[in-house]
Amino acid sequence: MFIVPLCGIKQNDTTCMELTPVTEATRIILENTIDYGTEYVPFDSANRRVLAEPLVADRDFPPFDRVTMDGIAIQWQSYVNGQRSFRIESTQTAGETQQTLTDSNACIEVMTGTSLPVNTNLVIRYEDLEIKEGVAHLKTTVNEGQNIHYRGEDRMVGKIIIEPNTPLGPPEIAIAASIGATRIGVKKLPTVVIITSGDELVSVEQTPLSHQIRSSNVHCIATLLKEYQINVDFIHIPDDLSTTQQTIQIALTQYDVLILCGGVSQGKKDFIPKALQAEGVEKYFHKLSQQPGKPFWFGRKGNNVVFALPGNPVSSFMCARRYFIPWLRKSLGLSPMDTMYAALSEDYTYTSPLTYFLQVQLFQEGATLMARPITGHGSGDFANLVNTQGFLELPKEKNEFHRGEIFPLWRYDFGS
Repeated sequence: MFIVPLCGIKQNDTTCMELTPVTEATRIILENTIDYGTEYVPFDSANRRVLAEPLVADRDFPPFDRVTMDGIAIQWQSYVNGQRSFRIESTQTAGETQQTLTDSNACIEVMTGTSLPVNTNLVIRYEDLEIKEGVAHLKTTVNEGQNIHYRGEDRMVGKIIIEPNTPLGPPEIAIAASIGATRIGVKKLPTVVIITSGDELVSVEQTPLSHQIRSSNVHCIATLLKEYQINVDFIHIPDDLSTTQQTIQIALTQYDVLILCGGVSQGKKDFIPKALQAEGVEKYFHKLSQQPGKPFWFGRKGNNVVFALPGNPVSSFMCARRYFIPWLRKSLGLSPMDTMYAALSEDYTYTSPLTYFLQVQLFQEGATLMARPITGHGSGDFANLVNTQGFLELPKEKNEFHRGEIFPLWRYDFGS
């Protein structure tokens, strides 16, 4: 059995009553999504974008009665009349002009993808034939209309093939190409900047001193956003109120979304909340009833949305995955990801009165997705993330959790 200590939070601590519940924070965030409009991009550059306008068939799909097997095309009535051997009149391949069968007791050799010859309504594949000296002899029974993909069977001209708010992938790009949609309307992506703070941080290229660490949060979150084709800009600021406020002021004029990492707790150099207030960003909540990620701050100024995340790497990643991604999906018109669930593989005890996002390893036990607790060493232990695949959301209403109990799962890899 795993037991997690109080971590400095007393069960009767009145400050817990001032924390915003996870469900309330989720509601507030999803009520503040923004539609950033539509832009037009080349169809072959639209992979993983979200369709803003329907893609409509410009002609019937398929545009002609299409042969689906290599073989011969005949008249059904000739088969009904007892004909079992058919003289080959000619051959028609894909891309050639449609031919006409002139002798009802003969056939035309046809290849997959070609249009069905006039005066035929049945295709017999080569595997069911024996061809000798220009005559095809039937070896099995056949059915009327077999091996034909009829005109308009998939979609009729003018009908919607792909609805708006559909994420585009290889099949959708192929459809766009097939209807000649060289440029397509997609949901415009918000411009995003990630602002890190902390005098202890240095860039990845630098060799840190003994009291410094390389900045990693920004790259973790940036990679998360690349799943949605969003490329972010990076800004790092020192722990200075004036610089912090000036940076936020400029960023609010240049970006739709500000994601800040660090500086949101109660330390002497945590200037982010004060700077946001000074720049007129309305606070919707600050501090959630959760662990990790309790100091999370969220607010808005006009069409600017601000996610101020805790600086600890596990906390910032969890908050970005749990709150920012659902906000982004709704802003882009995407449906919510289906909630996944997993069952605890062993008993677990967590004694703080907070919603707990437990890092877990996932494995299958029969038909059940199981979650094995891998707690690591707190919200600063981001190395532990590579040993786990998701966060299991344990409700704050209870402290003891038992093997086999099922809870919501937030996968790192968007498997939900």
